[in-house]
Amino acid sequence: MKISYNWLKQFLKTDWPAEQTGELLTDLGLEIEGIELYQSVKGGLKGIVIGEVLTCIPHPNADRLKITTVDIGADEVLQIVCGAPNVAAGQKVPVATIGTTLYTETGEAWTIKKGKIRGEESHGMICAEDELGLGKSHDGIMVLDKKTQVGALAADIFDIENDTVFEIGLTPNRADAMSHFGVARDLKAGLLQKDDINTEMITPSVSSFHVDSRTLKIGIDVEDYKLAPRYCGVSITGLKVEDSPAWLQNRLKAIGLAPKNNIVDITNYVLHELGQPLHAFDAAKISGNKVIVKTLAEGTKFTTLDDIERELSADDLMICDAEKPMCIAGVFGGAHSAVSEGTTSIFLESAYFSPVSIRKTAKRHALNTDASFRFERGIDPNMTGYALKRAALLIVEIAGGEISSDLLDSYPKKIEDFQVRLSFDNAAKLIGEEIPKETIKRILSSLDIKVNNVTEAGLGLTVPAYRNDVQREADVIEEILRVYGYNNIGTTEKLNASISNTSKFEDYKLQNIIGNQLVSKGFFEILSNSLTTPKYIALSEQLKDEHNVEMLNPLSNDLSVMRQSLLFSGLEAVRYNINRKRDDLKLYEFGKTYHSYTDGREEYKHLSMFLTGSKTNLRWNSPVQKSDFFYLKGLINSTLERLGLSGHKVSPIKNDVFSEGISLSLGKTKLVEFGVINKKVLKPFGISQEVLYADFNWDNVIDMAKHNDIKFKDIPKYPEVRRDFALLLDNDVTFEAIAKIAMQTEKQLLKDVDLFDVYQGKNLPKGKKSYAVSFTIQDEHKTLTDKQIDKIMNKLQANFKKQLGAELR
Repeated sequence: MKISYNWLKQFLKTDWPAEQTGELLTDLGLEIEGIELYQSVKGGLKGIVIGEVLTCIPHPNADRLKITTVDIGADEVLQIVCGAPNVAAGQKVPVATIGTTLYTETGEAWTIKKGKIRGEESHGMICAEDELGLGKSHDGIMVLDKKTQVGALAADIFDIENDTVFEIGLTPNRADAMSHFGVARDLKAGLLQKDDINTEMITPSVSSFHVDSRTLKIGIDVEDYKLAPRYCGVSITGLKVEDSPAWLQNRLKAIGLAPKNNIVDITNYVLHELGQPLHAFDAAKISGNKVIVKTLAEGTKFTTLDDIERELSADDLMICDAEKPMCIAGVFGGAHSAVSEGTTSIFLESAYFSPVSIRKTAKRHALNTDASFRFERGIDPNMTGYALKRAALLIVEIAGGEISSDLLDSYPKKIEDFQVRLSFDNAAKLIGEEIPKETIKRILSSLDIKVNNVTEAGLGLTVPAYRNDVQREADVIEEILRVYGYNNIGTTEKLNASISNTSKFEDYKLQNIIGNQLVSKGFFEILSNSLTTPKYIALSEQLKDEHNVEMLNPLSNDLSVMRQSLLFSGLEAVRYNINRKRDDLKLYEFGKTYHSYTDGREEYKHLSMFLTGSKTNLRWNSPVQKSDFFYLKGLINSTLERLGLSGHKVSPIKNDVFSEGISLSLGKTKLVEFGVINKKVLKPFGISQEVLYADFNWDNVIDMAKHNDIKFKDIPKYPEVRRDFALLLDNDVTFEAIAKIAMQTEKQLLKDVDLFDVYQGKNLPKGKKSYAVSFTIQDEHKTLTDKQIDKIMNKLQANFKKQLGAELR
């Protein structure tokens, strides 16, 4: 939200520097995210001076150009070539001198330079009003009053406004600060507390509001007071729709709004001034001279101001006339009843609508307007009539006309203020420090919170209705603290801590262990959105449309369902990095997947890993090694071993996600699936390089880790022995089969089996391969003899031949 400092100072007389004011607003909870300067004329007319045209003769080499001499109050008279048809001797004109920067309508800068035009030197430029940003005309140069002083700075002659604009990161609960008046109200409280500056709030007077005639009576009929608790309106006739005056346009431009016409600009001005949305209807287009506030039938068609036909819900509150809808209440106006250049009379609306109703309607139609932004958070119900009078007076002053009806105010049940009891003891406990009672009362009074009664124990308070975020004692204490100043609360030198009696298998503990291990191996953690597009379901037969958990009010079609897999959000991260020339990636993510079943909804925790490109950075002393299937397998094994999970079963998997993949299980519990992602899955993401992916069922991993007991034993005193076999095997024999047979053959003394070389090709029979396998043998109680070792190796050889058809090379 943008706030103009000049506008703020209309409510609050202060000479504080803008930066210091921004710091105070941040301390008050209105965080300043940025401060920028605004000039009603970009560049501030710097370098533009007033000159007098002394001579004006035709250019000898161009029919449409003239050579002028111009006195700008300097030592030398300037020769300027000018193409304007109205330039003449004796005129006072604005002159852009050499080095001056001017700006186009689109904001592009260009600099005045010394040059030659058709052979004649030109030392500046006589300007038209559009070239200076002072208007739109380009028919000729600006001709000023003859009394204007030669050599004067144009910035002193024209009314240029310089302003400071605060960008406030407004939190949703601070509905009271969604206007310049609301921010000024907070600033007043802050100034009083910080520097004991007691400034008076200056509010626009509406005492001159009166009814000029009753020639245009438009009735009001509110059918549902729950949706529209208060609705006000007044008629104004004889007005003229045209451009707004410069001061009004400057106020709107400073906060990023484009002026349209005086009527629309005034409603926008009052909205940002007081926080009360208004809407003007062309009275000539209101059938039956009646405004009806009601809901319409489901599916009713309605065209809004942006010329889009929308289908209404039966829950959308509408502003209608006797025949048709005119406006989506509190959200967006209609094209049919909008104010146009031909409008001469209006019905001006000011209302308080149900925040819940407006919020649902705005989300349903994906409309986020300045009006809905305020209505859905809750505006001040007591501002409605005042803001209407303020806007009506401005319209009469700026657009002419007269107030032609009584101010109608439909307000059957007043929205009451909140009654809250504050305990001094509770305030001290929550704040952590005892604030003087008089300071508390002064802070509350500065925030329009009325102190009804005072006791030794606390205060009885009335909180105004516009502070819908302050309804409990804790809310009041928060208000006291933010105005008193968080930085004014001392910090204790003593640190208190409690010992937590938790299991070592808590999810976050195991997650931290594995996260640290992966980071140490070069991984980066990613955090992706749990919301995704339903289009990804079509990329895998493993996912089903019927299992989607759909959002009731999605932000967009691409964020309309909860994810069923971490695969696609991870691939989005891979694509993002590859597109930015980061081709070597190691990524991991802990996250949940969400599924809808006939008997309810379920969510599961997963750990995903993504590998692509090289394992390490390019180095001069080592070749590039690509991340491959076996590297990923090693990472997965080390991850499981870190949690004490070993002895898992390996099974090949065949699905459309992996072109090559396996799963690891303990008993019947699946722990992880991993492999090379199918190119068909990568193609929609525009990824052409190989990507490896692992999907851990983290819930199962944690459950199995809890049942794992760590066993300790002494370090053996006797040496281990290593023996090798070079086995000739069929191509379909896996190393896992060799290791399994070896361990079954010798369960006591065989400690480890390792594959250290693989050979396929020349000098081997067709369909064969050679595995070089090492076996580590050890007796923990005595030194092994050659006879014992040979016996074990013979048994291994025999079983390999019997079960695998293996031969020694």
